[in-house]
Amino acid sequence: MRQALTYDDVALVPQFNNIPSRTEPSLESWLTRKLKIGMPLLAANMDTVISYELAEILIAQGSIPIFHRFTSFEEQMKWVKHFAGKTFVSCGIQKLDETKKLLDAGALGVCIDVAHGHSDRMFRHIEELKASHPDAEVIAGNVCTAMAYHDLVNAGADAVKVGVGPGAACTTRMVTGFGIPQFTAVQDCARIAEKLRVPLIADGGIRTSRDVVLALAAGASTVMVGKLFALTRESAAQKRNEGKEAKFRGQASADFQTEFYGGLKQKTVAEGIDFWGRVSGTAEELIDNLLGGVRSGMTYGGARNIKELQRKAEFVQVSPGYIHESKPRPD
Repeated sequence: MRQALTYDDVALVPQFNNIPSRTEPSLESWLTRKLKIGMPLLAANMDTVISYELAEILIAQGSIPIFHRFTSFEEQMKWVKHFAGKTFVSCGIQKLDETKKLLDAGALGVCIDVAHGHSDRMFRHIEELKASHPDAEVIAGNVCTAMAYHDLVNAGADAVKVGVGPGAACTTRMVTGFGIPQFTAVQDCARIAEKLRVPLIADGGIRTSRDVVLALAAGASTVMVGKLFALTRESAAQKRNEGKEAKFRGQASADFQTEFYGGLKQKTVAEGIDFWGRVSGTAEELIDNLLGGVRSGMTYGGARNIKELQRKAEFVQVSPGYIHESKPRPD
């Protein structure tokens, strides 16, 4: 039985630095095989996260918004036309014709979003999309093993979303017993990604800029963030208490399924929760905070870009006391 690690179980070893300023490192990265973006952060394609207002901010900051799939076809088409040439849409492994129409209307690509993405139905869906729309960029997920990453790339995926169970509102691991700790999942998939040259999106488990740096250093090209974006003023999350609190929920939560499907599907259980959290501030403030930490991290790694950060990355496994020692202790 091999060991698997979370972000809390590892630390990066500082490297020789010849970068004079923390403002110097480039944060450009690859979203998909063909698409480069100006920063390595993505807002999760969840119904309590992505909104028109947040999408505008993401585009201005150099990212690309990915709309969620849990809405009407008409609303998705409205989104695509509003952000023509600048956005991705999401789909499951059904309603292929609708997805094709959204691509025809101007979507850059599609994120095929399935809880367990390593399946024959996923392969067929990618292949059918690529057959009809060979120039559309396809993100596929979610998976957490190197074999699954490899198989999705072979099926035609232009980027692979990695993460099963690390999300703040996800209970998949507790319900099913399945899922790989996120650091190991990213690192395992990244070893194959380096050879196949198809970007890896680390999805879930991000709490601070520290986790973003670790995910990038482990081999992710971009990092998808859900809860932190949901708790910004511009998110799509329901707000209460004069906008001071926001509601974040997993797409497999009972709260979401009851609203969207009218209840849990027969013979299934919820694999997510919903909760209220304090609004942290604006999305721009969140992005500035996360990217500021990434730039600082890159100087400790002696890296002028993300590829150099990955090439020089040296990890050590740490004890549970490491996190306590690393935090401020004013008392």
